[in-house]
Amino acid sequence: MSLQTYTYVYTSMATFWTYNYVCSLQEEWTFLLRSRWTRVKGLYIVTRILPFLLLIGHLYMNFIPNENPEKCKTLTTVFSVFGEISGGCSECFFVLRTCALWKHNRFVLVSILTCSLVIVIARVGTSFAAIDIASYETSAIPGITGCRNSADLFVPFILLFIFELGLMSLTLTRAIQGWRMANGRLYVVLVKNNLLYYLCGLFLSAVNVLASRYFPYQYHAIFQDFQFVFLQILALRMHLHLWQIDQQTQNMDSLVCISLSDM
Repeated sequence: MSLQTYTYVYTSMATFWTYNYVCSLQEEWTFLLRSRWTRVKGLYIVTRILPFLLLIGHLYMNFIPNENPEKCKTLTTVFSVFGEISGGCSECFFVLRTCALWKHNRFVLVSILTCSLVIVIARVGTSFAAIDIASYETSAIPGITGCRNSADLFVPFILLFIFELGLMSLTLTRAIQGWRMANGRLYVVLVKNNLLYYLCGLFLSAVNVLASRYFPYQYHAIFQDFQFVFLQILALRMHLHLWQIDQQTQNMDSLVCISLSDM
């Protein structure tokens, strides 16, 4: 039952991602054509493209007849890499934003990079080590089988929860320190977006922590990729909104010294 649900949810996620892309297509093309090339613009493009590859790959594994364990393992490894990179991209948006809020303070930057490295190592170690690969029936149509795998994601999501809690604390601390001095609209939107993103990330990470302990793997794998997809949509929407605000105002508060080029 969990495997059938896994297949259905991936199909709905692919539909929702495509629908979101179509709805924001005009705004995105405006942003891509009018904004100057920066590292964040490159990050935006990668973040937009990778989920398409991830979702197409999982749909392929779920619906294309495949009973070869070696092929399953190869496909699972490849699309797990896409998933890890895809999930990390949305986090990068807000790591850069947090660093910008702290005016690229060296201590804050080193702390964030160290924590990020620990999480990456933990996720790689648990996602790709000792993966159990098997085929399973995905539909009532004879011969349609997909691939499944299992990995313990409890520790990586605990670390991710702590990491996002730390980023939210840094944002709150900076907001409290500079709130009276910073009246720029972009600064206010930046702080609010950061806090909303971190709250959503904390909630979904907590769901994944509980799911990884108490649910069968295919159920908490659903929540894992749902978190990645949802947070990517949120990150892309927020960046578009921030860019639009920047275009409308153009006059930044001189006391804040934050620009989109910093992020």
